[in-house]
Amino acid sequence: MVTCYLRYEIDPYKKAEFEHYGRLWIPLVERFGSAHHGYFLPYEGANDIAVAMFTFASLADYEAYRRKAADDPDCQAAFAYAEQTRCIVRHERSFMQPVFGKGEARTGFTP
Repeated sequence: MVTCYLRYEIDPYKKAEFEHYGRLWIPLVERFGSAHHGYFLPYEGANDIAVAMFTFASLADYEAYRRKAADDPDCQAAFAYAEQTRCIVRHERSFMQPVFGKGEARTGFTP
């Protein structure tokens, strides 16, 4: 199991546009077999940092999603929306795996 952690620097004056962008992506990522954990917008503190997280069963599944998304018209439209609105200044991508407490080991993957 691998979770993609996306940290965005957004234009704070385009928070509504970024929220719309996030709402576009959640069902798209889920369509490709991920469990999406949501987009998290600035609330208190820095007003230009947002986060998104979604999990795939493996890094190979994530890479397959990236290949398919590159050719998907709905994904291309979501990318174009971000470019047109310029709501994203930059982003960073990290991959993480979960650690669970004693007796909480989880097997399998359920999106």
